[in-house]
Amino acid sequence: MTREDASRGSARNPRRELVENQILDQATRLFAEKGFASTTLQDIADATGLTRPALYHYVANKDALLARLVSESTETPAAVLHDINERTDLSPTEKLRKMATAIAINQAQSSDRFKLIIRSEADLPEEISRKYQQSRRHVLKEFVLVIERGIKTGEMRPVDPRTAALGIIGMLNWVAWWHQSGDADADRSVATHLADMAIRTVAKNDGEPSAPEGPERAIAMLRQDLDYLERLLKD
Repeated sequence: MTREDASRGSARNPRRELVENQILDQATRLFAEKGFASTTLQDIADATGLTRPALYHYVANKDALLARLVSESTETPAAVLHDINERTDLSPTEKLRKMATAIAINQAQSSDRFKLIIRSEADLPEEISRKYQQSRRHVLKEFVLVIERGIKTGEMRPVDPRTAALGIIGMLNWVAWWHQSGDADADRSVATHLADMAIRTVAKNDGEPSAPEGPERAIAMLRQDLDYLERLLKD
């Protein structure tokens, strides 16, 4: 689903959306159990309770189903992150909180689809794989940008933006493996908690020092500042 599709959401047919979601859920289950190559459209039709001709009213072929699963798992989140990053009414810290929350909720609510794509990554058709990798790069880029801006404004520590972004994304993606979805309040609670953790990984420590005062802490701070200076000089 693209952003354009989402903006027309209120005009879509609720019945059609319900059936499409059922088809995607059953396709996800069957692809995971039997493999993409071994799953037929008839299998998906039977699992959804549709005839094969009726299924064609909703999907053209298996590749189209897989392409939509990939889109909703990676392309749509990347677009959401970009929209948040473009907002001028939020500070970098506020943007990072919203971005982390959005990714965590998406992974919590679409865990089966996300895990399927990860497990099938090596077997994705070339065009779908290209779009998937491109979307992953876009997600990383948006997190790197917001951390870079946070460092420049002084809200965030001079960490390596790419390393920090990868660490945060990994933490958020892992939700798909350990969180049991089905409760919207629980999904929101987990996402909020992880967003707080994401902020703490890069935010300046305005409270008690994380390490005892002394030479070791001073050296660590100097190394961090020197790393930041080195990156600035390379730009």
